[in-house]
Amino acid sequence: MFGALENKVAIITGAGRGLGKAFALRYAEEGAKLLLPDINLERAAKTAEIIETIGGEAIAIEADISDEASTQMIAEKVIKFYGKVDILLNNAAFSYGIDARPWNAWEVELWDQFFVVNTRGTWLCCKAIVPLMERQSRGKIINIASDIVKLPNAHTMLPYACSKTAIYTLTQALARVLGPLGINVNAIAPGLTATEATLLQAESTELFESTVMTQCIKRTEEPQDLVGAAVFLASPDSDFISGQCLFVNGGAVSV
Repeated sequence: MFGALENKVAIITGAGRGLGKAFALRYAEEGAKLLLPDINLERAAKTAEIIETIGGEAIAIEADISDEASTQMIAEKVIKFYGKVDILLNNAAFSYGIDARPWNAWEVELWDQFFVVNTRGTWLCCKAIVPLMERQSRGKIINIASDIVKLPNAHTMLPYACSKTAIYTLTQALARVLGPLGINVNAIAPGLTATEATLLQAESTELFESTVMTQCIKRTEEPQDLVGAAVFLASPDSDFISGQCLFVNGGAVSV
């Protein structure tokens, strides 16, 4: 245990695989107690089992962040199990298995799904958890955006890019309104990352090669490249930082 999050309680959505799993494992190493809501309970339970084997504490629950009743249940569970919540990491998102296409070739149902999960889901989680943080006059909210909002090829994944741009606006708006309550709100914008899901994409090799060419750091981004930023934004070291979006993508975007 490194101890940066000792005695903290963190909710990490979508921790069953990919970035969420990496965040959860590192938070556990830092001493946090974890609630892991995921739409796939089996995957989240496996993450919790790994955490328990290294001496950490984690509870997996099934939850759909796009459903308000489900997010309220997350709030109820974290109080039931831990009595408080210090950190909310809004990682769960919809993107897997969707290939790039022209800007006007998206079905309305698919367009809506990006916003229902990525944007509305993040907002609903904040809406459910903020009252618990307000009780203690402190809390850290970390949203996961994407560097695609700054890239010239954003049009190839337009609804995803738009839903993640909304996360940036949500982060700044909530930072403004929640700051007086002692709650910090920031975002992390990853680049194309070699998660299990991304590596299964049919064109992943070409995507990674073209992405690395745009980066200052010439290698593929791995989930472990993001966990340090997530720990920093959850720790006391970031107590005077809010409303920011930290791009962690090997220098592919000049902010």
